Amino acid sequence: MPPTTMNNIQYYGSAIDATGCISNGWNLIKPNYWMYFGIGLLAMLMISCIPCLNVLLLGPVNAGVYYVLLRDMRGEPVDFGMMFKGFEKIIPTLVVGVLQSVPGIIWQVVNTAADLTNILLQIGRGASGGTFFQSGGTDVAIASGLLAIYIAMGVLFFLFSIAWAITFAFALPLIMEHDISPIEAIKLSAKAGWSNVGGIIVISILMVLMSIVGVLALCVGIFFLIPVFYAAWAFAYRQVFPSTDAPFNSGPPLPQEYGGSFGRGM
Repeated sequence: MPPTTMNNIQYYGSAIDATGCISNGWNLIKPNYWMYFGIGLLAMLMISCIPCLNVLLLGPVNAGVYYVLLRDMRGEPVDFGMMFKGFEKIIPTLVVGVLQSVPGIIWQVVNTAADLTNILLQIGRGASGGTFFQSGGTDVAIASGLLAIYIAMGVLFFLFSIAWAITFAFALPLIMEHDISPIEAIKLSAKAGWSNVGGIIVISILMVLMSIVGVLALCVGIFFLIPVFYAAWAFAYRQVFPSTDAPFNSGPPLPQEYGGSFGRGM
């Protein structure tokens, strides 16, 4: 598909080679694997294990990781401290990160509401001196109705989360590479993401399968895959948004253009 232009930033549709992204990602980080392992592990801890602040850290931290990877792909020197470069653009990366977290926030609210509802039902049954199995058909009907609603909301939330992830797929690396506002980055990411929806879904499925294998490997293998996932996504971004350091080609970039040379000089 020919390139599309938005705000002078060009992107390709149907450009993602999912398996190539993963293999090239591994080849990129392999020479400095332990540095990237440390970066990936610290990033995961910062955005997963700090209550309340994790939503605010998501954007700047992930943006910094992409900054290191994209710089490495260009053949420029990288070091561990560069993972904090996302904080130099803290306002746009924070805005994107918070908006990107909306599905997770909604799910937490739904789960909290479900837990509170269950507690209130338990209190009500206790006050009446009965149990669930001793209660009448009204309690059973209420519980069944709530379960049906919860399942329906879960399905809708799953579809919404997928659509939201596709929309925000490239927003953070776009901010780190270009001087654009968060709204412009989200709009451009949405257009490019939905133009590459097939590749995004395939690479996401491959990552899920790899994660399952990692969990089966004594539950610790998943941690060693974190830098591979980041690198694979950086390659997906680069296939969709070729580097502006070189003239834009008339056809989609071949996967090997971001393979052994990692896009250096591109």
